[in-house]
Amino acid sequence: DAKHLVPNKMRDFFCTINLDQEEVFRTQVVEKSLSPYFGEEFYFEIPRTFQWLSFYIYDKSVLQKDLRIGKVSIKKEDLCNYTGKENWFMLQPVDSNSEVQGKVHLELKLNELITDNGSVCQQLVVHIKECHGLPLINGQNCDPYATVSLVGPSRNDQKKTKVKKKTSNPQFNETFYFEVTRSSSYTKKSQFQVEEEDIEKLEVRVDLWNNGNLVQDIFLGEIKVPVKVLRNDSFQAWYLLQPRENGNKSSKTDDLGSLRLNICYTEDCVLPSEYYTSLRNLLLKSSDVQPISASAAYILSEVCRDKYDAVLPLVRLLLHHHKLVPFVAAVAELDLKDTQEANTIFRGNSLATRCVDEMMKIVGKHYLKVTLKPVIDEICESPKPCEIDPIKLREGDNVEINMENLRYYVDKVFREIVRSSISCPTLMCDVFYSLRHLAAKRFPNDPHVQYSAVSSFVFLRFFAVAVVSPHTFHLRPHHPDAQTSRTLTLISKAIQTLGSWGSLTKSKLSSFKETFMCEFFKTFQEEKFTESVKKFLDDVSSTESKEPSGVSEPVHLKEGEMYKRAQGRTRIGKKNFKKRWFCLTSREFTYHKQQDKEPIFTIPIKNILAVEKLDESSFNKKNMFQVLHGEKPLYIQANNCVEASEWIEALCRVTRCNQKRLSFYHPSAFLNGNWLCCKATVESTEGCARCTADVPADTQIEIDGDRETERIYSLFSINRSKLQKLEEACGSIAVYQGPRKEPDDYSNFTIEDSVATFHTLQQIIDTVEKLNESHEKYQKKRSSSAKYGSE
Repeated sequence: DAKHLVPNKMRDFFCTINLDQEEVFRTQVVEKSLSPYFGEEFYFEIPRTFQWLSFYIYDKSVLQKDLRIGKVSIKKEDLCNYTGKENWFMLQPVDSNSEVQGKVHLELKLNELITDNGSVCQQLVVHIKECHGLPLINGQNCDPYATVSLVGPSRNDQKKTKVKKKTSNPQFNETFYFEVTRSSSYTKKSQFQVEEEDIEKLEVRVDLWNNGNLVQDIFLGEIKVPVKVLRNDSFQAWYLLQPRENGNKSSKTDDLGSLRLNICYTEDCVLPSEYYTSLRNLLLKSSDVQPISASAAYILSEVCRDKYDAVLPLVRLLLHHHKLVPFVAAVAELDLKDTQEANTIFRGNSLATRCVDEMMKIVGKHYLKVTLKPVIDEICESPKPCEIDPIKLREGDNVEINMENLRYYVDKVFREIVRSSISCPTLMCDVFYSLRHLAAKRFPNDPHVQYSAVSSFVFLRFFAVAVVSPHTFHLRPHHPDAQTSRTLTLISKAIQTLGSWGSLTKSKLSSFKETFMCEFFKTFQEEKFTESVKKFLDDVSSTESKEPSGVSEPVHLKEGEMYKRAQGRTRIGKKNFKKRWFCLTSREFTYHKQQDKEPIFTIPIKNILAVEKLDESSFNKKNMFQVLHGEKPLYIQANNCVEASEWIEALCRVTRCNQKRLSFYHPSAFLNGNWLCCKATVESTEGCARCTADVPADTQIEIDGDRETERIYSLFSINRSKLQKLEEACGSIAVYQGPRKEPDDYSNFTIEDSVATFHTLQQIIDTVEKLNESHEKYQKKRSSSAKYGSE
């Protein structure tokens, strides 16, 4: 959220997330506010190198360009200082001199020249080779040029390259010459003294600019290199473009407001698979350890400050190796030991509940889409007024009509949910089956607890959460507006209540804080709702096969708006780029003129031969990739680097097992009678570059086991001191078996069996130390082979 934004009047604000200058996500627009609450979470892989992670606050405009109010920019190296905690950041002014990204490749050399009169002077040679990753200007590739200057106390010699049109990766290959020292005949000092004096104070400055033609040129970044570092050597390196020295230092001292962020940034170095064998085996046998609190997986959750840090990689690793269900059952049983009342079952944020939450998010994506997407689309695209809170009613609203509208939506969502059991993933059913029987065993005299154990997850933590935040679960491509969000919130509240009714079979009207919700639910007290919920919970917590007879439905994998190049299937077809809606399922890849329209073009998944990136030079456009199939390649431009990477990965994953996959491809396009990459003139010529390595062939759960194990190793390594404390605690308990009189250092840890826990801890510490050694060896090897200024 943000607060105290300028201008000091109620406006419509939104926030964007940028890698350097490239926008990768944006929040919904919060209307009429000076302190907008966004409350949104974005999770993404970073597919390229970057210098800054930036957040821009915009003032939304209907008729003009959106106005940037201010920004928060965090250097990549500083992200670790803010990770895992909330911080308020003061907004900084947006200054064109500080908005930079990209790098430049330079070769510098000092030559000695003998003049006509026989004296020696020095000449500086600057070869500007190329730039990479310059920003887009107004959504288009820039027209860059460079100025090369030799700057000193009393000189500023400047030269300029040619302008390169429509490219973010310009190839300049231009050389400039500067006289560094004058011959000794021009000065009273010796030539050596002049040379030292000049070189100490001189520097090469390279500025990148976008040629504005009829408008002002835009600064893209600069680099400075002292001449003294050259001496008589040739010097070649890549330099990251920097902001101007006065960039981001505005003469204005006005308070622009502040932005609250919670950032979690991780960067892992994943070693070859064999290095993780010991740690992986230790984690995978966790469900077999007695008691479960002595297992490596449980200890991981104990030593992490935030359990969520441990849960995400742990669940993914156990899922990948089909070990999640027995582990969840074991930690749930431990959870139930501390649960005294049946009506509070699985209501806290324990390791068990968080593991189930994360499992449902991962394996339940498709289930949510087939169950809720059609009705959520209807609510968002044809919204009816549903406000029933008298305080929030607008002038002219009829509360009875609104209540009817809300009842219509709630009935429809509820009906879709209770009819959906056949689509519930088998893994979710297996987990619910375990939870149900553990609950019944713990509270044998309560006939309803077996249902509340399941409904607390499937209704409260799965469907109700997805209804209120459809964009988070990819049920909607964009954020709903304020009125629709309010409608979804009311529906979500209703679904939670109806779901819990089925388990308690008694009116909960007295528990409502809002009297208007109490009035609304008086119309719901019907036996059929209770019976429908009971039957649904019976179905989803059964171990019987849920697969429907006949051909199964295709799995919906990804959808979104991108640009595709006209394929020119007709003689008069224009070769321009058009915005289209793309959809990927486990059966086919299609594009449509608009969302929910019939497909214009369909490629069966089995016909896709390769999916690869496309060189920017092909069409002077960034973030492009190509889908190779039976006809001409389909060229697609994504909206940013994160989106391009996600589409390529999804397409590669679903086509990995295709029998006719290509081994070679062309990195560039076939234009004007030849391939731009290899200059071959025959369009059917075999590719000139080897296709990239295959990715895991799981269309629903994309998990890299080694990467998750590396993340767990990092968590153990960071929390090494807590592991040692826990080890000491186990030793103390083993020696002293009497009652604990005072709270001690290990009172927050769960230690049921000190001997078994101690044994596991020794194995963890030993494994982590060995991995530490492997990482140190790798880093030393990398450091010794690293070359300054290498790409």
